[in-house]
Amino acid sequence: MFLLTRRFSFLVIMITVSVSVVFAQNQTSRRDMTVEESYLQESIEMMIIRETARTNTREQKLIALEYISDAIDQGRTNPEIAQTLGFLSMEGRMIQSRENGRLINNFPEVRRQAAKQLGRLGTEEAVEALLNIVRYENEPMVLQEAIKSLGDIGINNENNDTVRFIAHTVRHNNNTNPDNLMALATIDAFEKLAKNNNGLNSPEAVQVLVLIAENYRYATPVRERSRQALAELRTYGR
Repeated sequence: MFLLTRRFSFLVIMITVSVSVVFAQNQTSRRDMTVEESYLQESIEMMIIRETARTNTREQKLIALEYISDAIDQGRTNPEIAQTLGFLSMEGRMIQSRENGRLINNFPEVRRQAAKQLGRLGTEEAVEALLNIVRYENEPMVLQEAIKSLGDIGINNENNDTVRFIAHTVRHNNNTNPDNLMALATIDAFEKLAKNNNGLNSPEAVQVLVLIAENYRYATPVRERSRQALAELRTYGR
């Protein structure tokens, strides 16, 4: 009787272990399939984004940017998204398509939206693309968005490229057509860069803030914000 009981117990244990192993294998297969399906879905999504971004119409490019925004929202980011945003941010400027000598891909709103998504992406590749916008763009609304995004990311390399390029752009516009929104974006960007880097060791930043504070072509609240930013910069390194 004792032997029979032991055999029965052993049989129950073996059945339990077998069921557990099969269940674990099924769960593993499901996880593997989920990874494969996720990769396939991402590949298809990127193909759609890439092809939509490279159409000739403004509407399709804006749709591509909506897809990119959704991908960033859900954490599906990769180098190809940065490349596509870089491409969209240069269309009409560094990347030009012409028909009978007429520029047909100058879409400032596309470039502005691309600059916004680059700021949300937040990678070093995104910073490089944004610096190219600041260097080569001529539309104030696109420049404003690029400067804002650079401030949101908060990366300023050892050469102070971010501050230097922003300062150069603002000085140029200050001499031709001072823009209050661009000035505010610059002040905010410098404050965020200072916060993320424990101050700004950059005479260009100080010079531009002084320029904004003293230029009566800017609105009074903008000039006051610039003075406040200068006062804040003094607190670092004490």
